[in-house]
Amino acid sequence: MVPDEIEEYIAAASAEPAMEESAIFDSVVDIVSAGDYDFYICDLVPLGHALYYLSMAKVYDEWISKITKLREDMREYEEMVSRLRREKETQEDQILAELQDIRSRINTASKVLTDRARTAFFFVLVPEEMILLDTAKAAEMFARFDVPVAGYVVNRVLPDELMRSEGVPPYLAKRAEMQGRHLERIRRDFGDQVLAHVPEMERDITGLPMIERMARLMYGGREVAS
Repeated sequence: MVPDEIEEYIAAASAEPAMEESAIFDSVVDIVSAGDYDFYICDLVPLGHALYYLSMAKVYDEWISKITKLREDMREYEEMVSRLRREKETQEDQILAELQDIRSRINTASKVLTDRARTAFFFVLVPEEMILLDTAKAAEMFARFDVPVAGYVVNRVLPDELMRSEGVPPYLAKRAEMQGRHLERIRRDFGDQVLAHVPEMERDITGLPMIERMARLMYGGREVAS
């Protein structure tokens, strides 16, 4: 039977904002750590959780190292008590083992996320003020933790041919003008790290035909491996 205080903790944790995203990222870490595949491609919406793992790696390592040292100092007494009680492992040792497992998973994730030979992050952004600010802030945080950023993809750009057509509504004309300013800023701030511009599509990118169409646009008409 699970103690009431544990049930209360689980209930509180499940109500945490972005709990689902955090759990998803934990699962991604487990899958990557297993090493069963050659490549892993993730749409990493919970950006903060990747940085959380990186920032917590050092904290957990130092904290658990101190706990381990204290446990080792007490081991002689604990082993004597365990023998008297005919117990193979104390509850504290079980907790320590769990903490060490958490530290191992976090350190594994940290190594994978910062390994430039194995990992690459691509930011997808649209030419709007707030998104540019958020992207720049995220890139700065990635640099702080030495996470490799491989490039940027600019999405939902209004096509030039649309804007050159007759009878463009004022709303679209204003949007194009706004995008033009932000696209210039993107070129200035990110330079050759911008890998592709994807135009605004008339429908969602779902299904193989639309994915193939987007791939041709991104790769400039080059043959895309299937």
